[in-house]
Amino acid sequence: MSLRFMVDDLSGAQTQALVKRHLAGMHENSPACSVHAFDIDRLKQPGVTFWTGWLDDEIACMGALKRLDAENGEIKSMRVADAFLGRGVGRAMLEHIMDEARGAGMKTLWLETGSTEAFVPATTLYERAGFRFCGPFGDYTDDPFSRFMVLAL
Repeated sequence: MSLRFMVDDLSGAQTQALVKRHLAGMHENSPACSVHAFDIDRLKQPGVTFWTGWLDDEIACMGALKRLDAENGEIKSMRVADAFLGRGVGRAMLEHIMDEARGAGMKTLWLETGSTEAFVPATTLYERAGFRFCGPFGDYTDDPFSRFMVLAL
């Protein structure tokens, strides 16, 4: 499978539908006060780069990188379209974001994900890529519905 990654302006119908699906999934598996996923407006804010991965004309995945400072970034809003689950698409998007972060001179990547059973595939993906669990970073606080991870690039 050869995915085509592109910086996405979030204006397309498929992109908006995947963001909507992502947010719905977050709210299905965590209380609203513990959902830290970005909506379309927050994905468009300065300092955030948003990519989609495509197979032919079908969106397969999405992910964003938020610059925290000169050497640190945070992965945001990673999601694989339901039709592509279990096909290595999430790993491909993660590797793309990691490569882009390195290219931008970042030294460390951080992320926050959920702690319920629904998030086990995500945490497994991140662990296999070398991320390790850590405490809260940035503006995050301890929350039983959040898990924090970090990777030195």
